[in-house]
Amino acid sequence: MAKIVLARIDDRLIHGQVMTAWLQYTGGNHIIIVDDQTAGDEFTKTIIKMAVPMGIGLDILTTTEAPTIINALSDDKKIIILTKGPSTYVSLIENGVSITDVIIGGMGANKNRSKFYKNISASEQEKTEFRAIISHNVGLKVHVIPDEKSVAVGNLL
Repeated sequence: MAKIVLARIDDRLIHGQVMTAWLQYTGGNHIIIVDDQTAGDEFTKTIIKMAVPMGIGLDILTTTEAPTIINALSDDKKIIILTKGPSTYVSLIENGVSITDVIIGGMGANKNRSKFYKNISASEQEKTEFRAIISHNVGLKVHVIPDEKSVAVGNLL
């Protein structure tokens, strides 16, 4: 099975930090975006594909198909999984994807979210999902960029 080198929550999915800092830091060679809306939007998928550097694999998957595809990837894959929110990780974990750690990199403010930690916002439902991730013995921390210190989410709830 492939090795998951980064599992990140970021509502922006792919952007400069992921493409530069996190790819280099993790040595990832395959990005998997798990997001139902993105997987169903051909225009957005085309834009994302253009943002991924040459030599880096990319899959954009629905939450339903992701566990089977992730678990079937070859051993030479170093996977970066990107999702927009924690509910996707709860689903992946509960459907057999072996994830040891999840980081929160970017969860912006919106009408349903309030400030959680510095510039990270979360709704009450998302906080419940954070607890669910932690309950599966998966480490969960806020870690925006590799050079910053991470903060355990369990201490913030």
